[in-house]
Amino acid sequence: MASTKILVIGGGAAGIMAALYAAKNGARVTLYEKNEKLGKKIYITGKGRCNVTNAAEADEFMKNIVRNPRFLYASFACLDNTGLMELIENAGVKLKTERGERVFPESDHASDITNALEREIRRLGVTIRLNTPVKRVLTDDDQIIGLETENGETVYADKVIIATGGVSYASTGSTGDGHRFAKELGHAIYPCRPALTPIETEESWPKDLMGLTLKNVSLSAFAEKNGKMKKLYKEQGEMLFTHFGVSGPLVLSLSSLLPDSAKGVKLYIDLKPALDEGQLETRILRDFAEMQRKQLFTCMDGLTLHALGMKILELADISPYAPIHSVTAQERKTIVKLLKNLPLTVKGFRGLNEAIITRGGVEVKSINPSTLESKIIRGLYFAGEVIDVDALTGGFNLQIAFSTGALAGKSAAES
Repeated sequence: MASTKILVIGGGAAGIMAALYAAKNGARVTLYEKNEKLGKKIYITGKGRCNVTNAAEADEFMKNIVRNPRFLYASFACLDNTGLMELIENAGVKLKTERGERVFPESDHASDITNALEREIRRLGVTIRLNTPVKRVLTDDDQIIGLETENGETVYADKVIIATGGVSYASTGSTGDGHRFAKELGHAIYPCRPALTPIETEESWPKDLMGLTLKNVSLSAFAEKNGKMKKLYKEQGEMLFTHFGVSGPLVLSLSSLLPDSAKGVKLYIDLKPALDEGQLETRILRDFAEMQRKQLFTCMDGLTLHALGMKILELADISPYAPIHSVTAQERKTIVKLLKNLPLTVKGFRGLNEAIITRGGVEVKSINPSTLESKIIRGLYFAGEVIDVDALTGGFNLQIAFSTGALAGKSAAES
C-alpha cells in the first residue's frame, strides 16, 4: 500500500515539525516555503538567540498560555517541552536554561536550531520547495486533493497541513496566507491584532528617557469597571522607555493580557518594589539628614537612575537644584508616591510590524484538538500561529508551534 502523501505549507517552526513528524510516521512529505530559507522567523526569536522553549513544569507552563490553553492539551501530550529539548539535543544542538526557565542553544545562535531541524527532515526524506508560494488549497466534495502554487503548478496529495504563521513580522513571510486559505474553505477567523507588542502612552515624557532600561521594577495595570479600579496585571521584572511609550518583557506580556481596546488603562511603575511607602520614606528621611546641605538631585541619584530621578522631580514640579533642607514634607511624600507609583496611561498598541506574535487566527472550534484536523474539510490540518492560540513571552509560543506541528504531522500520517 502506498504511503500517505502530505503537503506542508509553511517552513517555520510549526511547518518544520509537522514535516518531521509526518515523515517519521511513514508519510511522503513535501514542504512548501515562500522564502529563500526555512525558519526565517526562528532566526529573530530571543533577539537572534532563539528562545526555543521554556522548561517550566506542566502546570506552570499552561498558566502562560493566554488564549485557548485547553485546546493545546493533546498537542503537548504529543510533544511537550521535555520532548522538544530531547529532540533538539539528539539532533546535535546543546541547550541551556536561563532566568525564567527560558531555554536557548548553548551557542546563542538561532541558526543552530534551524539547521539541525532542516538536516533532520532531509534525513527523513522530506522534499523542500523553497521560493514556492502557494496560491490556494484544492478540495473536492469537502475533501483535500492538493494545492496550487503561485506559478500555476498543481500538486495532488492526500493531506495538507497549513502552518503559515500569523500576520506579525510580515518580512519573515507571515502575511496571512493561511488565514486566507482557511477562510476560502469555510473556516471562521478570529480577528487578528498585535500581541507581545510595545505599548504607546498618552504621556509624551517617556520619549525624554528613550532607551532607558529599568530592572527589578514592578509594573501594574488597572482599568475602571463599574466605578472601581480593577487590577489587570502585576509583575516584577524588566522594561524600558521608548519614543512612543514603553516596551520590554513586562510590557510585552502585559500587552497580551489587555483587552483589544485598552485605551485609558492606567499603568503604574514601582521603582522600589522591595520597600513599602513607609520604608521608602524612612530611607529618604535618613538620606536627607545625611545630605541636607546638598542639592536634591544628589539624593535622587542614590534612589534611581539620574535621568529618571530628574524626570520624577520635573513631574513633581520640584527643582532638582533645591537644597535638601528646603524640601517640604508634602514634596517628600510626592517623591515617595512617584517612586512607588509612577503613572502612565495606555493610548494603544504598536502595529503588527513590531509585534512578536499575532493574537487571533483560525477559530479553534472548527479544528479537532485531538488531531488538529479541520472539522469542515477532511484531510486538512492546521499548526502553529495560524490558529487562534497564543502565550506570554519566554519560549512558550515557539513550543506551541512545535507541539501543534508535531501533532498535525503525526495525525495526518496516521489517519
